[in-house]
Amino acid sequence: MVVAEAVQVPGLDERRLLVELQSLGVHVQDDRDAGGGGVWSGRRGGAGPSDALFLWVRGLPLTVPWKASFVNRSPYTVHVTDAGAMLYRGEDRVAPVKLPRKPRIYDMQTEDGTPYWKIALLHLDSIASTVVQKCIYWGTPEQCGFCGIELTRGEQTIPVKTPAQLAEVCTAARDYDGAVDVTLTTGSINRRDRGALYISRCASAIKDASGLPIQVQFEPPDELSVLEQVRDAGVDAVGIHIETFDPDVLERVAAGKAKCGIDGYFRCWERAVEIFGRGRVTTYVILGMGERRELIEAGCRRAIGLGVYPFVVPLRPVTGTLMADVPAPPADYVASVYRSVSAMLAESGLDHDVATAGCARCQACSGLSAWERVFKREEARERGELPIYGRTA
Repeated sequence: MVVAEAVQVPGLDERRLLVELQSLGVHVQDDRDAGGGGVWSGRRGGAGPSDALFLWVRGLPLTVPWKASFVNRSPYTVHVTDAGAMLYRGEDRVAPVKLPRKPRIYDMQTEDGTPYWKIALLHLDSIASTVVQKCIYWGTPEQCGFCGIELTRGEQTIPVKTPAQLAEVCTAARDYDGAVDVTLTTGSINRRDRGALYISRCASAIKDASGLPIQVQFEPPDELSVLEQVRDAGVDAVGIHIETFDPDVLERVAAGKAKCGIDGYFRCWERAVEIFGRGRVTTYVILGMGERRELIEAGCRRAIGLGVYPFVVPLRPVTGTLMADVPAPPADYVASVYRSVSAMLAESGLDHDVATAGCARCQACSGLSAWERVFKREEARERGELPIYGRTA
């Protein structure tokens, strides 16, 4: 059996579909016999992607909100039947979708009985872990408003993962579930290296065991020489996330990060690019926190000029966080920023394809790459080529 064909919804091209799904979210209706065992997805809470449904639509890998309260207003529904899954917008069929199966490693455990899924999670084809599931900012006036890093401590995860545990799980994810890279993040565990040295020890163990490309994510360390130690551990790319280029918003939503200052991030990025190379240093830029758009675009342009890839994403309010009740940003606003930043990337020659690991390589939480593809297609037409872009399931 096959899923019924989709119809063309007027005005809903690939890019519009993507930004609406990520800003509005999607309902899931499981119509399989006996429920089909439920729809597998990511965890609730945590450092991210949180409360997300993983899926492929029109060949694009996406993480889409599906548990947050704001999803109640979304026109999108995935109907899952024994014949497959179909995405609807209201009553209109949009496209068939593919939902990932439960990873094989989720039925495995370490010798001491720790389930693999408490150590790392498979995000489509990237195995990822929050290495230290706690942060010095949590529960203080410096806590980041959008972050749910400590919400999952207890039954859903273990607070600190060891290098040996991560090496075992990541290697298994490569062998049994086809993971192609590793993404490691951490809460800030001190005010010196911010956790970069411990997360790099873990990366070194993973690299020795699996050989997979690795991105690690941390705050700017006090001493930039730490970046060289990170590289020497075998790390391929780094994510140093400023979250916003609007200093007023940064102070309001992430007071701990704001102490570094925006110029402090740029100093760190400049050195990181020297060490890891253009396109292998990334930063999250979250839209929808009350920022001034002109500051976001100016900051992205300056970062791109250094060789830093700005991974632009819409705010995803997570239940239990300080910003749980902040609405997700309008899709039109997100799309317009994507359009602007992708033009900057095209002008500079910086491309997410340069990333060997991490969020910029995966792209499932952002729609920026959809606008990048438009520029690539235009360039290809000028050369008389007809390329195909985007990963398939």
